[in-house]
Amino acid sequence: MSMSDLNVDSLRQRRGEKWAQYPPDVLPCWVADMDFEIAQPIKDAIQQRINRSDCGYPVAAQATGLPKIFCERVAERHQWTVTPDQVDLFNDVVQAIYFGLLALADEGEGVVIQTPIYPPFIAATTETKRRLVLCPLANTVAGYEIDFAQMRASIDENTSVLLLCNPHNPSGRCFTRAELEALSEIVVANDMTIISDEIHADLVFAPNKHIPSASLSPEVAARTVTLMSASKAFNIAGICMAFAVFGSAEMRKKFTQVPRHLRGGVSALSVAAVSAAFTEGQPWLDKTLAYLKTNRDFLAAHAAANWPQVTHHRAQATYLAWFDFSNYDLPPSPYKFFLEHAKVALSDGARFGETGAGFTRLNYATSRPILQEALSRIDRSLAPGGR
Repeated sequence: MSMSDLNVDSLRQRRGEKWAQYPPDVLPCWVADMDFEIAQPIKDAIQQRINRSDCGYPVAAQATGLPKIFCERVAERHQWTVTPDQVDLFNDVVQAIYFGLLALADEGEGVVIQTPIYPPFIAATTETKRRLVLCPLANTVAGYEIDFAQMRASIDENTSVLLLCNPHNPSGRCFTRAELEALSEIVVANDMTIISDEIHADLVFAPNKHIPSASLSPEVAARTVTLMSASKAFNIAGICMAFAVFGSAEMRKKFTQVPRHLRGGVSALSVAAVSAAFTEGQPWLDKTLAYLKTNRDFLAAHAAANWPQVTHHRAQATYLAWFDFSNYDLPPSPYKFFLEHAKVALSDGARFGETGAGFTRLNYATSRPILQEALSRIDRSLAPGGR
């Protein structure tokens, strides 16, 4: 099936939260799932497991071969050299973030977070009783930028972790080497560690390039745990598997202080799906990225032409667009306004931190006709008499 030929009625049969959360008259453009069919090699790998009734307990992480496959992939895709003994498996990146905060910071210690930010960053910090050190990105004419002066001023002797999101969700920024090096200087100077969520690493649009934080230098690697997954790029978030890469044995030892069985175990089907994604799925991903880029550009052009009071910076990565509707009168919030008047479900910007109030996040990983319909609904709701 072509990516442009998705059928809304068929999509509504899916039981994942994207299409099941809202009533049938609402178009869902919110949670970060793609609507596209998954790659055929992934389907085949899962089906082969089922055909063999091979859904028992999986073997240990190293025996799955996945750490080795992961290392080969990041070496090829990101020019990052790591060894399988540095790699461990988690159910998902958010789970690993919670583990990281429990392992690398004590209660009350500060965690630097760059808002607007993926909401679980905030929840994980507060729920583990760590202290939020909010260092908002600067929303400039050129796009979102790191406010290094503000960050340096915010860090004190009890700030222990930089919780980094790169590529950044929701802004779509792909941080440059110079930016990452400046961040690492702050981390080293303050004897901090980095938990780096790089789940969107394979969803970067040329000419931008993803640079793993731990690849900057051995000194930075030694104080970094990097989190990656096939879930976003290959549209298999419900399969549940993530990779944690420990830059030092000391970093890994700290993680083992949290009882391992709290993680649960990865599933037999996730082992099959992720192996197939990383070894056979790249042609599908290349095609998908090309389609996403056309949707990104179409959406940006539409916003510029039809929403003149909206601020929007074209994403360098991810399939998420971040719109500032605060110049419009859309009570009680843009999210609720569009849900009621346009029947389009976006992500509520307020959930991404205080700097997200008045914003919405739109997921454009769908067919062009579905995207066009969502935009037409939004246009009509903004027109005089549209509410």
